[in-house]
Amino acid sequence: MTTAIQIDHVSKQFTLNYHRTMKQMAVAAAKGNKVRDKFLALDDVSFEVKQGEAIGLMGLNGSGKSTLLKLVQGVMRPDGGTIRTRGRIAGLIATGAGFHPQLSGRENIFLNAAVFGMSEAETKRKLDSIIDFADIGKQIDTEVGFYSSGMNARLGFAIAIHVDSDIFLADEVLAVGDKPFRKKCMDKIQEIRDEGRTLFYVSHSVGSVRRACNRVVVLEKGRLGFDGEVEDGIRYVQYDSDDSDELGDSDGDDDLGADI
Repeated sequence: MTTAIQIDHVSKQFTLNYHRTMKQMAVAAAKGNKVRDKFLALDDVSFEVKQGEAIGLMGLNGSGKSTLLKLVQGVMRPDGGTIRTRGRIAGLIATGAGFHPQLSGRENIFLNAAVFGMSEAETKRKLDSIIDFADIGKQIDTEVGFYSSGMNARLGFAIAIHVDSDIFLADEVLAVGDKPFRKKCMDKIQEIRDEGRTLFYVSHSVGSVRRACNRVVVLEKGRLGFDGEVEDGIRYVQYDSDDSDELGDSDGDDDLGADI
């Protein structure tokens, strides 16, 4: 089976500044206090994802999940190791990422679609379907700067799922919006999986990982803690599967959620 994503000894380091202004930094330095620290968001992480696999990326907040997805998408570069991907990548890893606040939702559809590699003709062909999926009404012709986080997520996800991609990344999109929209997103993610595309899905939700994924990878403080079967991975992270906000599905699975 073809490898879709290869993550080989990947590390990513960030700088944590304790003070915002030069004056604060000077005072702290004069007192002998720390001005900044470096920390590893990812520390020597290695695993492969085969074409068509649906990976549930789990772990506590701050474990490095969103950082890893940004590296896979190419938004950031690793400080150590290598990441190789095969095929076109699409997905939503940050609410409203890439939107121009002074352009309307309709104009931002063309802008974001171009970033994903869609031609203008392809975007025009899919425009009505994108707008229908986002379901934000007349606000589609309003400046995105006036959108709520939920409206940003709706539009961003609607664009991403209409990209003919080989790899689909999903992070945080299901954490906002009303229940019907979240369910619509989940149905679309399952459709993407069933089409044989590679899915990389960040979530704290046991129910959605069970529905969408066939493998779980768990990060712990930037390191690979677990890689294996879904149920074993859920037991490993010890998440409580009895969420209070249920979708009302017949299987009684819990609410959809993601790491923000």
